[in-house]
Amino acid sequence: MAQYPASLLTLSLAQALISLSELAALFFVFSHAGRLAGFGLHETLLIYGLSGVAFSLADLFMGAVERLGEHIRLGSFDTMLVRPVSPLAQLAADGFSPRRLGKLVPNLAALVWALGEADIDWTAERVLLVPVLLCSGFVICASVWTIGACIQFVVADARELANSVTYGGQAMTQYPLAIYGADIVRTATYIVPLAFVSWQPALYLLDRPDPLGLPEGLRHASPCVAVALALVAALLWRSGLRHYRSTGS
Repeated sequence: MAQYPASLLTLSLAQALISLSELAALFFVFSHAGRLAGFGLHETLLIYGLSGVAFSLADLFMGAVERLGEHIRLGSFDTMLVRPVSPLAQLAADGFSPRRLGKLVPNLAALVWALGEADIDWTAERVLLVPVLLCSGFVICASVWTIGACIQFVVADARELANSVTYGGQAMTQYPLAIYGADIVRTATYIVPLAFVSWQPALYLLDRPDPLGLPEGLRHASPCVAVALALVAALLWRSGLRHYRSTGS
């Protein structure tokens, strides 16, 4: 990639333009709506930034695992299994490209701006927990990516199904979850816990009650959810490896 810097730069700029177009859409919505579910522009930008940074980091380091089904069909996954390195690490590093940083940088800039402009009562606890919340969001997103990859041990062509949760989840969590209704919020809280990537951390930072009346303690649960989901992802990955049967190609 370093031998083709113009190509790398072009691809990185293309990724950045995608994120900038999403930001432009957010500003367009607020130029007409004013508020969404009681949240203003800077508050929603905080939610957008938390979600964008977590998903961009997960895409950067774990996005390649979604190609597991392709590796299984081609037989290249068998090669990973005989190397003295974790096959999950090899899968995640396969095709690694710094062009994905083009998506991370605008999201990070939006988050920094929102942290400065949103009405947050900065205490020592909140300052210290910001990196913890970001790390938790990253682990949750990376775990969801891994769980989606594990489905491909059973259904090799399930990549699109996994993408509907990963990339679809990113699109959903960029806005206040209260706009989607109670059933969707409960699903994103108790079944596919993407609410702990941006929604619950934002409620904590803004010190706002949950508009749908969910327990207040949930806003402190992101680190615990991240650990629990990482354990689930690890168990599913190990189970997939144990039951994997080579294509023989």
